[in-house]
Amino acid sequence: METDMLKIIKQRRSEYNLDKKIKSTVSEIKEVVSYAIKHTPSAFNVQSSRVILLLNKHHDKFWSIVKEELRKRVPPEKFAPTEEKINSFANAFGTILFFEDDKLTEGLQTQYPRYKDNFPKWAEQGNGMLQYCIWDLLTALGLGASLQHYSPIIDNEVKKEWTVPENFRLIAQMPFGNVYKKADKKEFAPIKERLFIYK
Repeated sequence: METDMLKIIKQRRSEYNLDKKIKSTVSEIKEVVSYAIKHTPSAFNVQSSRVILLLNKHHDKFWSIVKEELRKRVPPEKFAPTEEKINSFANAFGTILFFEDDKLTEGLQTQYPRYKDNFPKWAEQGNGMLQYCIWDLLTALGLGASLQHYSPIIDNEVKKEWTVPENFRLIAQMPFGNVYKKADKKEFAPIKERLFIYK
């Protein structure tokens, strides 16, 4: 029998058909994001993940930045599909920006030189866990989301617009909102090709 947690894990999908007609409140969204930040594990308990929650005009501004930075790089005759994709993210309710505070990671590298090469990898893994945790909690609220990666081309403009500290490194962006059309059925590789048990 599926528990509530198993149902949420199953329901979580990359949802691209999003709009602003959410039933959850901003307070509920802030609560689950805060909960995930507090309780998601990190190597040596460094707690180096940082999050910016963009709503309303800030959400719109972010996707405007992404669009204009891409416009500089995509030939005009090929820009229409790119613009359509970015507009779909802008149509969502909000966006979560995920960062790593590299200053904390560098501090651990100095403190524990034996593990120096591992700390950046562990930081990325911790950030990934936070992304997934927030994604599941948004799903539990009845919201859909997807994970996007437009770094590093947007980094300078994002830091300038929201006065982001220089030591914060942008990892991923998560637009979220009401799902007005569910994602297509997902295909799964056989578990026997992915799970190996020795007993």
